[in-house]
Amino acid sequence: MTEISEIIVGYLILQGALLSLIAAIGVIRLPDVYTRNHAASKSATLGVISVLVGLFIYFLLVDEIVNSRVLLGIVFVFLTAPVAGHLISRAAYNTGVPLWKGSLQDDLKKSRQKVKSNN
Repeated sequence: MTEISEIIVGYLILQGALLSLIAAIGVIRLPDVYTRNHAASKSATLGVISVLVGLFIYFLLVDEIVNSRVLLGIVFVFLTAPVAGHLISRAAYNTGVPLWKGSLQDDLKKSRQKVKSNN
């Protein structure tokens, strides 16, 4: 493994760790369930994928193998985490969890009113 590849792998893993840390801080500090969920789903997804890509490159360069489990993990996290975050937020909205008082607009409320008026 060359020095450049070590730097790239180290950078990806460090970036993933920092994004995961930012996601954890966002979950603790943000005011409502919607913004917390956004922080958890977006930053944590990018963090985990960065770590897994760094791991994949490491295995590829050191052991000279393509680790299919890591690739499947990347695809699984990439597909499921944003969808799960969206569905959790939609379920919270549909059950009546209030928005933060500092929220400026509620686009979903406008579209739900249009649907009710059409029925």
